[in-house]
Order: sequence, then structure tokens, then C-alpha cells
Amino acid sequence: MNNAGITGRTLPLWQLEESDLDQVYAVNLKGVFLTCRAVIDSMISRRYGRIVNVASIAGKEGNPTLIPYSSTKAAVICLTKALAKEVVGQGDITVNSISPAVVRTSILDTMSPETVAYMVSKIPVGRTGTVEEIAALVHFLASREASFTTGQCYDISGGRATY
Repeated sequence: MNNAGITGRTLPLWQLEESDLDQVYAVNLKGVFLTCRAVIDSMISRRYGRIVNVASIAGKEGNPTLIPYSSTKAAVICLTKALAKEVVGQGDITVNSISPAVVRTSILDTMSPETVAYMVSKIPVGRTGTVEEIAALVHFLASREASFTTGQCYDISGGRATY
């Protein structure tokens, strides 16, 4: 599982600096790229592997005051789909991503209460997700049983997805 992410500053675009985007990009997208690159050769040589990248529902829908975060998570989804297509036929290698909505982790402590409240208000089940719920989906995607599942992004959003 490839799970690294920071939100960066939660401000509207016109109040952000280029360095705000660069910082979030370096962790959320470049970090995923480098991790995938570090493991893919050994997966190809073994003809087996599972990559599960963690994106975000924000990467599909966008969140106000989270443009760097939302845009890098959208890029993680596209990186996942492109890499899955590159390794197809190289053995039993799958590359998928998940798009959680708000999950109660320490990342929420770095965000404004207004931003967190906005995100939770969009979840029909009315609560944040749990780490255990996310782990259950990742467990399946990392298993041998998921051999026919590749290039996908699975929402785990408490019903937030609106498409």
C-alpha cells in the first residue's frame, strides 16, 4: 500500500503560493511515483505483485481550499490507471487505487475545523470512515483473489461519491 499524503495549507487558490503546491506535489504525487518505480522492477521479474495507491475522493470531486491536495490525488488516480496498463501481461501484477472520503486520522489535525466540517457534511452516512474499513478494502486489493482487478479506483466514501 502506497499511502503518503499531506493536505498543505487550506486556503483559496488566490492565497496560495507556488511553494504550497510544490510541497504537496512532492509528497502526494512524486512520493507515489517514486515508490511505484522502486518496486515495479522486482514485481515484473517475479511476475507477481500488488500496488494499492491511496488517492482521495477529493481527487474525483475536488474540495474548496484544498486545490493542491485535490489535484495531486487526481493525478494519483491517473498514475494508477496508466501504470496498470503498462504492466498488464507482465504476470499477475495489479495496480489499483482507493479514494477514501474523510477518515479519522492525524491528517485532520492539520486542517481547519471548517474544512473538516465541510467534508464530513458531504458524507451521507454522517461520519468519518475508520482505518479498519479502509484496511479491509486494501486487504482485498492486495490479495491473490484480486487478480482480475487492475487499473481501478475504488471509492470508500460513505456514499459521498456523486457520479
